[in-house]
Amino acid sequence: MNLGLFGKSITRKCTPIVRLYHVRVVQSQHPSKSLAKTSNYGVSDLVDNLIQYTKSVMENSNNHVVAFSGGVDSSLVVALLQKASEDVNNQTVQPVIGISPAVSSEQIQLARQVTSCLGVQLTEVRTSEGIDDTYIANAGEACLACKTHLYTSLKLVLNHASMTPGHKGSLYNGTNADDVKDPTRLGLIAASNFDVISPLQHTTKNDVRRAAKYLGLPNWNYAASPCLRSRLALGVEATKQHLIMIEEAEKIVKKKLSGYSKSSNIRVRMLSRQRARVEVDDDLLQEAENQKSLWTDSFQNLGFSGVDVKVFTSGSVSRKLEET
Repeated sequence: MNLGLFGKSITRKCTPIVRLYHVRVVQSQHPSKSLAKTSNYGVSDLVDNLIQYTKSVMENSNNHVVAFSGGVDSSLVVALLQKASEDVNNQTVQPVIGISPAVSSEQIQLARQVTSCLGVQLTEVRTSEGIDDTYIANAGEACLACKTHLYTSLKLVLNHASMTPGHKGSLYNGTNADDVKDPTRLGLIAASNFDVISPLQHTTKNDVRRAAKYLGLPNWNYAASPCLRSRLALGVEATKQHLIMIEEAEKIVKKKLSGYSKSSNIRVRMLSRQRARVEVDDDLLQEAENQKSLWTDSFQNLGFSGVDVKVFTSGSVSRKLEET
């Protein structure tokens, strides 16, 4: 049995502890020279290098506020910050999740579960991107608008945590090496504007999962789950109603597909004219095709005009306007 980060079984029941355009990623002055080639290392060497690199980027701070989603990337950042600060006094690691209609209830529950397993308190803050015209328009800069609102809220949390004389703070996110290469991630601009530190910026997603598994994180193999707004085709407004429709439709699909697991990629996309497109991994495609006719009435009751099924493709609606 993997005893995990703190020598405790990760299979134990965890009780949540909750408290209510040039992209530049912030770099350490002393980056580890070996991190770019971590895939060639054994997993223990990989984790040791990640801890050392994390120490180098946090050396001037006492308070470490992490933009947390419950996903494996931000979870690993919290774990690395904990490990890196074990021998240093007066260090605080504070994961913070933004609460809005774009964050599913399932994702919030996961964030609570993971932070409980890590033994840290989760802070939940309401974010206000839902009243931002740029975000609502969803015309290409919604991610930038959303992350700007998120980091503004996190900065307030950080400022409050750093009020003690002699305490300094930093913001962190889970941006990895694969994310930096993605031109659709305009949220990286917001991260740069707020001087957010990315301890995983040299680490591929595959190595993130390897390190998370080694440290015993319960979500090491969970499928990525970006915000619900990312399911909207460009030009489809990011309204509360649309986001609720997507969340409820995904609940239906996950419940009906017998082959679904936490590692399965499932998205319900909203296209123009409120058409739904269900995207699933290739091994679930045939079952989804067989189920499609059974979903039609439920989807129409939610407000969708129709439903189609395709193989999952990351970011499939983020690069161009859907044809009308």
